[in-house]
Amino acid sequence: MRTTATRDHIVEAALSLVADRGFTATSVDDIASAAGVAKGSVFYNFGSKSGLFEAIITEGVARLTAALRAASDGLHGRDALEALVSELLTQIRAHPDFAKLMVAETFRTGRSWQDSIRLVREESMGTFAVVVAETWPDRDASLTAAALFGAALLAGLEWLVFQPERTLEDVRAAVLATVH
Repeated sequence: MRTTATRDHIVEAALSLVADRGFTATSVDDIASAAGVAKGSVFYNFGSKSGLFEAIITEGVARLTAALRAASDGLHGRDALEALVSELLTQIRAHPDFAKLMVAETFRTGRSWQDSIRLVREESMGTFAVVVAETWPDRDASLTAAALFGAALLAGLEWLVFQPERTLEDVRAAVLATVH
């Protein structure tokens, strides 16, 4: 129980720092200090700074994908698409640091965690691709799903950072207007 709590504190601290500063500008000392643990605890739980970052990505993508699948379960076509956009925006609001991380790291290459980042495409965007293929069989499902996912992700961050007075419904309507 205590190890899990320590691990969770480290993940939360690292995610917050990396989302704000970037991976390279965030040291293990910074992470340990923010988490209130010894530097050795970071290495004990994750092996390395890259191992910690990979765990953050893997856990975040698993959480996001499960939420997206649950939101669209039993729905089809535009109803499923609307549910996916709504849930993605809800997840961005609930986990803004992870959303920032996805935007910052998804297209960087040559990183040791590149395979974990690929999960965002295969798992989370893949949930959108299934719905797109069903809704518009004549479109490129992968590219259209990436466009929708990206539009919702960036609109969600725009909302949180620059237009927080807007409602989730405002943002959802703006994203969905681009596909209707």
